[in-house]
Amino acid sequence: MQPIMPPPPACRALLATALGLAGRHRLPCHRAPLAARLSSGAGGEVEAAGSGEAGGVLRHLLLKLRATGPVTVAEYMREALTNPGQGYYTRRGGVGEDFITSPEISQIFGEVFNQLASLLSKCDVSIHLVEVSPKLSAIQAEMLTGGKVQSNPENKSAYMKGISKTGIPIYWYRDIQDVPQGYSFYLAHEFLDALPIHKFQRTEKGWHEVLVDIDPEVPDQLRFVLSPSRTPATENFIQPEETRDHVEVCPEAGVLIQRLACRIEKDGGAALIADYGHDGTKTDTFRGFRNHKLHDVLKAPGTADLTADVDFSYLRKMAEGRTATLGPIKQREFLKNMGIDLRLQVLLQHSRDSATHEQLLHSFDMLMNPKKMGDCFHFFALLPHHRVVRPTKKDNPQSKSPLPPVAGFGELSLK
Repeated sequence: MQPIMPPPPACRALLATALGLAGRHRLPCHRAPLAARLSSGAGGEVEAAGSGEAGGVLRHLLLKLRATGPVTVAEYMREALTNPGQGYYTRRGGVGEDFITSPEISQIFGEVFNQLASLLSKCDVSIHLVEVSPKLSAIQAEMLTGGKVQSNPENKSAYMKGISKTGIPIYWYRDIQDVPQGYSFYLAHEFLDALPIHKFQRTEKGWHEVLVDIDPEVPDQLRFVLSPSRTPATENFIQPEETRDHVEVCPEAGVLIQRLACRIEKDGGAALIADYGHDGTKTDTFRGFRNHKLHDVLKAPGTADLTADVDFSYLRKMAEGRTATLGPIKQREFLKNMGIDLRLQVLLQHSRDSATHEQLLHSFDMLMNPKKMGDCFHFFALLPHHRVVRPTKKDNPQSKSPLPPVAGFGELSLK
């Protein structure tokens, strides 16, 4: 192995929301460069936990690596985040520990979605949450139901159920496949960026996969290496037209989008994906966060949140032929289309003290400022083809008033 070098119908509406991990906003938006993470991992803004904090995940990985050799980055992420005993999301993963949610930053984020209230009030609505973290599911249950939930042993699909404070049935699942099919609205907020990725590096000898192995100079630490030859993932995930020298692919995200697209094509509804990401332009985005600071991804696995930006161009390919895709568009554009400016003015007019007034402005800046969340956070959507019409060159914008954007997306208009 060589070490890597830097490089809706009125019948029934089913609301499947909060797929996965409730939503995380990490500061800052930038990442630690790969070259920095190949050295000691210390210095700059990168926080490296001491070996004493590594716990069971590192010991488990060291045993596995000594027995079988290097593992893919995807397998490493899976162990670090969701290992049943010591994974970050199964053991820790509390909102506010290493991440906070966009709705926590400002009430305005949630209020721009109040337009859905009139629609949902006419439907038979149930809420279905896919959540792998016991700690987060407990937080969700407390917030949504006041803690009035019960285990659901008679239903092998949903592991918990309850009734919301407004009387809506709520169910919890561990996998999207377990959510009942039907006319549904799916919301995945900062979920896809936590799914395992494969990393690939172009070399003079072609594409090689980036793997995780034991550092021979420091036996209790990990390092990145390149596979000696092409791996099955290299054969399957690298597109012939690829021009980048470093590529990250998230197969689980692709499978999820395909399943959502199939459901929407068959039953109707829509999906809204909100996440950090790009449109097939970025390369190395794999990074870790611990105590709200950048953290060396190979240090103390299981103690930090690991993430990689979502490649929306890949998601678009996965939905191709089944649903129309909208976006990705930047968060500031989406929220502006949803009326956040007007809502801010209303809230400011009703704020009773200067502290509330100042907090609203600060929160608005956090969500909309291009240097903060405004440009690094994106929205992407799936809709049935028959629900949208693309503007044509024949349309004369001078002849009639422009149609309003569809749920924040300006490039499409509803029929």
